[in-house]
Amino acid sequence: MCNDCGCGVPDQHRVHSTSGPRIDATLRQRAPSVIQMVGDLLSANNNDARHNREHFEQHQVLAINLMSSPGAGKTALLEATIDLIGSELAIGVIEGDLETENDANRIRAKGVPAVQITTGNACHLDAVMVHDALHHLDLDKLDVVFIENVGNLVCPAAFDLGQHFNVALLSVTEGDDKPAKYPVMFRSSDLVIVTKTDLLPHLDDFSLQRAEAALRSSGFGGPLLETTVRQPDGLAGWTGWLRQTALARRQPRKPLSRPAEHQHRHPATAAGQTP
Repeated sequence: MCNDCGCGVPDQHRVHSTSGPRIDATLRQRAPSVIQMVGDLLSANNNDARHNREHFEQHQVLAINLMSSPGAGKTALLEATIDLIGSELAIGVIEGDLETENDANRIRAKGVPAVQITTGNACHLDAVMVHDALHHLDLDKLDVVFIENVGNLVCPAAFDLGQHFNVALLSVTEGDDKPAKYPVMFRSSDLVIVTKTDLLPHLDDFSLQRAEAALRSSGFGGPLLETTVRQPDGLAGWTGWLRQTALARRQPRKPLSRPAEHQHRHPATAAGQTP
């Protein structure tokens, strides 16, 4: 269980090993007060997520939650995506990390608005954090908002942020068994992207076939795309999916600006408090 948020959610899909001793932590009895705390936490988060989704819907903005382990290539994917279709789709980015603005600065260098959320010791973003970030993005001028979650293959899967799609990245350098080890993350995804495929000729321990088999066994039923940012056509499948999905959500096309100001549910508060 995550010490910061208590977001360990029991998973009913278990594969029990017969090769040696194993402790299944999901079978451990937890105090009713802990169960109630986790339930209240997720319920409150879901309410805030619905509010975020209303904002995205109001402004006809496609919201995508990017999830992966650290170093799988989320920021590199965004940089390459901006280079390829940034002139077609207006993109904004919300970055989540424990510390630094390194990734947000990389995105800003591409001329794209980026809001950095530093979580301190929290291992994932939540809906309130994302709502705060929306105060700093002009949604009327955007077609797509990417939420780059904290690098973690566990906790982000439990927290709705108000996104329309979950996209999980699996790097070939991580091993093809990651979907088997972290099934909740991949099962909750709408799309899985295998990244850094240009390295496959140098890796004899990663099999695309084994990775896909592990994904399907986890319960993932969406499309699987192979990508690399180092080859001219390495993102063709991804950018095609993004174009089609974004265009489908803005029919008829929204105007470049709207007279109504962005309205927020929360009243004005003192500096440092959640709006």
